Amino acid sequence: MDEQRQDAESAFGFEGAWQEYAPIAFTNLLLTIVTLGIYRFWATARTRRYLWSRSRFVDEPLEWAGTGMELFIGALLVLGLIGLPFFLSSFATQALAMRGYEAAAVLLQIAVLVAVFYLVGVAVFRGLRYRLSRTRWRGIRGGSDDAGFGYGFSYMWKTVAGYIPLGLAVPWSMTSLWNERWNTMSFGPHKFEANAEYGNIFARYLLFYLAPFVFVILAILFGATGALAGFGVGGQDGGLGGTFFGIFLGVIFAYLALGLIAMAFYAKYFREVVGSTRWHKLQFHFNASTMDWFKLLIGDILLVVFTLGIGAIFLTYRHWKFFMIHMDASGEIVLDELTQSTTRTAGHGEGLLDSFDMGAI
Repeated sequence: MDEQRQDAESAFGFEGAWQEYAPIAFTNLLLTIVTLGIYRFWATARTRRYLWSRSRFVDEPLEWAGTGMELFIGALLVLGLIGLPFFLSSFATQALAMRGYEAAAVLLQIAVLVAVFYLVGVAVFRGLRYRLSRTRWRGIRGGSDDAGFGYGFSYMWKTVAGYIPLGLAVPWSMTSLWNERWNTMSFGPHKFEANAEYGNIFARYLLFYLAPFVFVILAILFGATGALAGFGVGGQDGGLGGTFFGIFLGVIFAYLALGLIAMAFYAKYFREVVGSTRWHKLQFHFNASTMDWFKLLIGDILLVVFTLGIGAIFLTYRHWKFFMIHMDASGEIVLDELTQSTTRTAGHGEGLLDSFDMGAI
């Protein structure tokens, strides 16, 4: 029996180099500009082919089998089947309002917003399904027979339910949706199993949840301190200026601190959901700490700022590399048991996901 165990070294790896990726990135940028954005679908496929080919899982490279034409067709389908009806509904809303049917116009607008909310959930599901179906490892692909329409309703009610108890159920909503999404996916003959627990991330979320209240108090203290200091130097005018300056410092401090706390929560969330996901006898892990995420963000900002925005074309490369070098897995893979997936494959790409500007690498 052919088995491979993953204990001594990481199951995932990335062997690309930014110097190698640069010609691809600059060519994609140039052709996208020249074609007024149309080439971006082929640019995405080309980028993924490179990144997948430089990514290793159990000593074998990944392969991206998707094409730019699939992504282009997906975008056209979204434009025709979803974009056009929404465009027409906006005219219908205005016509109803102008004729005095304000209530009907409001109801139509609410219906459109609910439909968009639902389609966001469907887009997230189908985008993941598409990327798995176009990913090859040892010639084997992933996918799902679930079309994602039921997940769209789950996405709606679980997201709303997460905010009903003053937002305290958001961790449950996030982990529950992750579990539901991945438990319908498979790769080869084996299904994924996800069992993330919201209780493991609730403490971090509670810190993020309560932080704004603490920061309001701190802003008041900053303002009072500034007022006292300013009054001692410049009298009433100095006190007023000191108050505003103190509040300004408090707001800046709160903004930066809240960002770090949010990053700490997301780092914990991602470690939890990835660490709770299995594929047959393989257990996944994600070891990126809050500091790792912070370094990634600062690096992104510096890259974009000091290159006057041009460096944004390398963000995809940086993010993919970040995920690959921090991913790991333990357990065993029985190669003799691996057969090709029998799930259905769509003939078009993730146009719906892309239309909501949510497309992930």
